Order: sequence, then structure tokens, then C-alpha cells
Amino acid sequence: MENIQHKHVEVRGLKLHVAEIGSGPKAVVFLHGFPEIWYTWRHQLVSVASKGYRAIAIDFRGYGLSEQPAEPENDSFIDLVHDVVALLDSLAIDKAFLVGKDFGALPAYLVAALHPERVSGVITLGIPFMLPGPSAVQNHLLPEGFYISRWQEPVGRAEADFGRFDVKTVIRNIYILFSRSEIPIAAADQEIMDLFDPATPLPPWFSEEDLSVYASLYEKSGFRYPLRVPYRTLKVDCGLTDPKVSAPSLLIVGEKDYVLKFPGIEDYIRTGAVKHFVPDLEITYMAEGNHFVHEQFPEQINQLIVSFLDKHGI
Repeated sequence: MENIQHKHVEVRGLKLHVAEIGSGPKAVVFLHGFPEIWYTWRHQLVSVASKGYRAIAIDFRGYGLSEQPAEPENDSFIDLVHDVVALLDSLAIDKAFLVGKDFGALPAYLVAALHPERVSGVITLGIPFMLPGPSAVQNHLLPEGFYISRWQEPVGRAEADFGRFDVKTVIRNIYILFSRSEIPIAAADQEIMDLFDPATPLPPWFSEEDLSVYASLYEKSGFRYPLRVPYRTLKVDCGLTDPKVSAPSLLIVGEKDYVLKFPGIEDYIRTGAVKHFVPDLEITYMAEGNHFVHEQFPEQINQLIVSFLDKHGI
């Protein structure tokens, strides 16, 4: 960890925070989800670099140590796609492997679909290929208290819910909720933060020190942008019709990840329907894996990632 270098890189008028280790000729760019940040890839950065790769993790715009756009409410997933390509340009990287977790999987796949010449391969954790748009997540098939539905409501409700607690408590609550195998759903008289039991300890693979790092970074950025991207922009059509990802790809699925219980997701993956969009896709299941499988089982995930990179990095 101490060998990870930090800097800010000018990307489309914003300074993005970049964590980097390793100096190999082949680059691997890690894209976080929520409530994560560059630090979520701490195990993978060191492992990939030790195998001869240039490992890079960013804080997306509006997250952590990266700058906020002037008008976050105008942003969508396509801004993240453009940022990744511009980042590669700024770092003089012609082609890279992209590794995405949670919502970070969406720009990873979209960069590969729109700019295939820039992508050597794609690895995603938990989230298969999906397009932002009205049918990305079928909220209408879940109760009103579904956390994504609540966080997609117009500005105010989620902000008030989060605002009852300090940032560290919000991150703790979400991490514990998202570590479970059940979809977070609040009752009509509850908010999402009310689902958390203060007596519940952190998962054994996530320390108080880890929580403090996350909290310090979100204390800087707040939750304004995360509530916009991914949540309030998830339904915004990105204007693509039947895109294809031609790059070799790997989807790692924790079988105790609550996302598998989203309507249609498990069938979409297990039947192979996802391969309509990602024909060269390998799918690996981890029986005990949850939503944070890369932090829960870092050694196994590191091995899967490095094996994929070595296979396709020729």
C-alpha cells in the first residue's frame, strides 16, 4: 500500500484523483462502485502490479479526491465513459484492461463497446453488461422501498436520510446492508438508513481502519454526485442501440450478492443471454461471494484477475 503513488490528472476540465502502482507496459484501470472509492481496489492494485502490470485506480468525478463538476445534475454515465477515454489519453495509454465493480461495470463495458481499439479486455464484478435506460433495473417489479427507487427520488429524500448521520456512519450502514444476500428494501414508514442495526459489526474483511479511509474520502466529496451518478441517472437512455463488446471479458459473480435477486438478473447471466452483448464472455461463480467479493476474498479474486490478464495480455 505504501508504494501506491497518488496524483491528480487533468481530464476534460476536471482534476481526477489517480492511485497508481507498477510500471509494466500493459495497463489495468480499476473503476469503483458505490459506496466505494479508489481504496476498494487496494488488494488488487498491489497484486496486479507485482505481476508486471501498471495498475491504476481512479476516483470518478465527484467522488473522493476528484473534483466535482460545476453542474452535477447535468451528468450521466456517458460522462464517465468520456472521462475514462480522456484519462487514457492523458496518461499516454493506447490500450488498457478495464476492471469495473458495481456501477463501475457500466462505463467499463461502454468504453469497450464505443472504443474497442482502446480496450484489451474487460473484467466486471457482480454486474453483467447493461445499458443505462428505463429498463436497466426493473424497479416496478420490486416494492416501493427498494433502495434504488428511494435514491432515485427527486433531490431531498435520500439527502435527508443520509443527513441524519455523519458520513462514517452512512458508509458503515451501506457497507453492512450491501454485504447481505437480501436486497435492501425499506417499509413504507422507514428510510433506507433505518434498515441498519447499530449492533451489527463490520464484516471481518472490512476493518475500522478501512472504514475510516472511506469516510475521510466521502467527507471531502459528499453524496451529491453519487446520488446523481449512478442512481438518478441510471434511467437515462444513453442513446445506444444493440451495442457489442468484442473484447475478451470476464464476469465474476458472488452467489450471495443481493444483485442476483434483482428481477431477471440471474436468468440473464445463467442462461447466457448476456453473451448477446458480450460474445467473448467467461463467467465465474463464487459460492460464498457477496457484493464486495474483491474485498471479501482478495486472494482468489487477484488470482482470477491476473490469470485473465496473462491470458489476454499477449
